[in-house]
Amino acid sequence: MGCMLGLATCLGAEAARAEAPVVFAAASLRGALDAAAEAYGGAVLSYGGSGSMARQVAQGAPSDLVMLASEEWMEWLVTQGAVPEARGLLSNSLVLIGPAGAADMPEISAEAVLARLDGGRLAMGQSQSVPAGIYARDWLEGAGLWEALSPHLAETENVRVALAFVAREEAPLGIVYATDALADPGVRVLYEVPEDSHATIVYPATALTPVGEDFLSFLEGPEAKLIFETYGFDLVAEGP
Repeated sequence: MGCMLGLATCLGAEAARAEAPVVFAAASLRGALDAAAEAYGGAVLSYGGSGSMARQVAQGAPSDLVMLASEEWMEWLVTQGAVPEARGLLSNSLVLIGPAGAADMPEISAEAVLARLDGGRLAMGQSQSVPAGIYARDWLEGAGLWEALSPHLAETENVRVALAFVAREEAPLGIVYATDALADPGVRVLYEVPEDSHATIVYPATALTPVGEDFLSFLEGPEAKLIFETYGFDLVAEGP
């Protein structure tokens, strides 16, 4: 089975299926989807921001399955005629993180966040195009924090870049998915964002081929459910 360096999960020939599905997926699924693909028997996994993945699929990039972190981007793909109707697969939540040694922030206010930033930047996905950034802006606006904090953002091309900024202590704080925080020992959760303070975080998935549909059915099954739960996701679809 061929290997796309940095974008693919390549498995041994014994484990690989005859035809491995090609999957375009949101960056925040890295790790969990790698493990699910290995349990399935192999897949070629291409990760990136949901907007970037959606645009590539709309431009004709070959794919068997598309999994995004945004219902809006998936609906855009549907309206473009690029993919069939999707179904919700996973859910997630937002957290405020700092480097591994940072202290908790039980009180969230503009003053408290700016004091912790101390001239640095708050890392998060791009607030106009990256789902994690859109959800973060939704929370910050609803909490009355956006006006004060927006000049102090480091907006990134996907949520995993924001995570890396904090893990490398290049940013004192970041807003990422709870699953991202679990994936990197270089960060710790300082505050759990209330789930009713932003739009519900749902990962829709849609299959474009029978190979993709077979993999999606596996992802909705009990073996994959245990894998996703280990990585902090909840499975919200029961299958077709």
